[in-house]
Parts: sequence; structure tokens; C-alpha cells
Amino acid sequence: MDFLTNVVAFVIALGVIIFVHEAGHLLVAKAFDVRVLAFSLGFGKRLFGFRRGETDYRVSVVPLGGYVRLGGENPDEVSDDPREFLNKPRWQRILVYVAGPAMNVVLAIAIMTALFSLGTSVTMSLDRIEPVVGTVLDGSPGQAAGLEEGDRLVRLDGEPIDTYQDFVMGVSLAPEKKLALTVDRHGKEIDTTLTPAKADPMGYGDAGVLPRILPRVIQVSSDSPAATAGFEAGDELLAVDGRPLAGQEDFVQYLEGHPSQPVAVSVRRGGSRLTLTVTPNDVDGVGKIGVGIGYWARYPLGQALVESLRFNWNVTTQTLAVLGKILTRKVSPKNAVSGPIDIASLSGQALRTGPKELVYLMAIISISIAIFNLLPIPLLDGGQIFILLVEVVRGRDLSLTLKERIQQVGFLLIIMLMAAVILMDISKKLPEGLFGGG
Repeated sequence: MDFLTNVVAFVIALGVIIFVHEAGHLLVAKAFDVRVLAFSLGFGKRLFGFRRGETDYRVSVVPLGGYVRLGGENPDEVSDDPREFLNKPRWQRILVYVAGPAMNVVLAIAIMTALFSLGTSVTMSLDRIEPVVGTVLDGSPGQAAGLEEGDRLVRLDGEPIDTYQDFVMGVSLAPEKKLALTVDRHGKEIDTTLTPAKADPMGYGDAGVLPRILPRVIQVSSDSPAATAGFEAGDELLAVDGRPLAGQEDFVQYLEGHPSQPVAVSVRRGGSRLTLTVTPNDVDGVGKIGVGIGYWARYPLGQALVESLRFNWNVTTQTLAVLGKILTRKVSPKNAVSGPIDIASLSGQALRTGPKELVYLMAIISISIAIFNLLPIPLLDGGQIFILLVEVVRGRDLSLTLKERIQQVGFLLIIMLMAAVILMDISKKLPEGLFGGG
């Protein structure tokens, strides 16, 4: 049953992302009056589709990508037809290539804007959570490292920890690797060693440590003490009268015990910490300020867009940082790269958890695909853009022979890369030491 769910979720997630990507190429090409021969979801043999005008819209047998076939796109297809792709100005060709990744970015922004406006679990924004230990699971690597509730995570493997996401990323990319960890406990720094366990089924590192998650304001009633004090939906509740909060019940009980008494509430809004003074109404001896709180956040549409932009920028910088660590051999590609098998497993897990989780995963995959496609690798959008920029600087085209060689090298690189990623996916599923390794 899990296998079927994985397949369905994979087809939904990747299908939408590929469709949006290729639609970007298609729409911009048609806007510049380029002859579009085919729009395909998938590679290989055509399964089904329809023809509209000169374009064949199809679904093909291998569901690991897609393509838009443009008239005169290949160097050996030169003609005098002004509608051929290679006869268009270079700036138009660059925009056609940029359009695919750009649409993936737009999709990711739209998805996260919708989620933030509808309401999401705060765990979907780990970069908003302070790196403070909330729970250490029994028998976990975190317990073996001596971590305790309330510890502030300071450094991991020499890298500073600013948010809980920094800790999660560092741990997930280093399964079964000894990591130097520094925590702040009651103002004193303590050094220890953390060895993340290999988490099934993906093989990422897991410390068995959960963050301290504080409640947030979900809604503010009009004409309430909270509205008068300036509370807003999305505010993270940190402390009352200078006393750090332990959780949702702690906040409620404190306010209920202070009817008609001014209470200073510390909140985090965006990147700022604010202190709001509120006087709870006395309702039969119980203090009420007129807010709904919980462990999820919902924002007005404008703020949701801002949060989405921030979220996607954070994913982009984290992805580029991981790529940098792979290139400098600080991180193994096996621990950092997910191929189709991994993505299918993740998609299935997300769908079994709930539709919001699958859509959230789609946003992350979409922005990751945009970044990957903009890498200067021949055959990818980024490689084609790079060649065109070189031609702009030179003031003339590269030779036909050189372009053909670049295309051939690019094809081999892509095949080798796909094979390597799939093999890494498969190796994560095999028993340890099957081929004599540790």
C-alpha cells in the first residue's frame, strides 16, 4: 500500500512541477513567435496526447522530466525561417530558457503564500524556531550526547547555529558521523560530541532532539484587549512579565490568573522582539485578552507573500550552501542528494500525513529544480544560457562543431548524473555492508 501511495504522490508532485516548468518555456516561446513542435511531460515514447496547431501536446513513457521541442533549436537545423529558435535574438532565447526555472520559483512562492494564508504548522518554518532543546528522546543520540531540555544549541561541527533549521541541516547531512557540538546551559558553554543515527527510510541523520516550540497568535478578536495592545496574527509568544514561557498552557494560565492587571507580553514578529502591554478583561474572575493561539501560524495575504518570499529565499541559500559543501567534499552527495526513489518515498510520506504536507514538499522540490536547472551544465537551461552569454560577450556565435560537442558532452553528463543519483537512492535501501563496506 505504501508503494502505491508513493507512486501516486510522486506522479502528482513531479507532474505539477514539470508541467509548470515546461509551460514557462512554452508560453515565452509562443510569445516570441517561436515554432513549438512538441510539449511533453516525460521522455521517450509518446503514450497519449493531442495536437493543437503545430504543437503536439503529449505524455511520454518515462516520467522523470519533460521538454519543449522548438523548431530550429539544434545547431544542425539552421534555416532562413524567422520563426526558428536560432534565428531569434539572443535575449529572446535567454528569456525562453529562463522562463522554465522562473515558473518553478513562481510556483514555490504561490504554494507557500497559500499555505501561510490558510495556516501552517510552525514546524514548516524551522528557520523561525530558536535553537533551543525542547525534548530529548530516550535512547537517542541527543541523550547520549548529554543534551537537556532548555539547552541552547550554539555550534555544530564548527558552524554557528542561528536557528533550529541550521541544527537539523547539519545533523541530517552527517549520519553516523561524530560532530563536535557546543551548547549553552544556564549561561555556560558545554562541549560534547553528537553522532546522529541513520534515520530510516531515507538514511538522513537524526539526533532524536525536538525543538522548544512556542505558541503563536492565530487570530485577534476585534475590540479586544489584545487588539488594543497591538497583537497580530503570527506573533510568537515568548514571555510574560519577563518570565519565559514553557508552552501554550503556561501562557493561558498566567493571563487567566491576572484579570484587570497589566501584563507585559514579549513576542517575536518577523525578525524583531516586541513587548506588548495588555490588560486582560475580568470574566467571572478569569483573565481574557481575546486571542486564539496554537502551534501553527496564519497570516493575512500580504504578510503571507512576504513570509513565502522569506521562506523560499532561505531554501535557496540552504540549497546553495549544501552544493558548496558537496563541491568542497565537506558533505557526501549520498547524504545530501535525493533522486527519484527518495523523492517518491518523501512524497508518499507527505501524502500519508496530509495534503498540506505534500504541497509543502512540492514547493521545496520546485525551488530545488529551479536551482538545478540554472546550473551551467550543458543541455540544462543554465548551460544554454551560459553559452548564449558567452556569445553575447564574443559578439558572434560559437562554431557549429563546438556547439555539437558541447551538446554531446552535456548529454553524457546528464546521463551519468541521473545514473549516479539513482544508484545512490538504491544504495540507501540496501543493507549496510552488503558490498563489504562499513
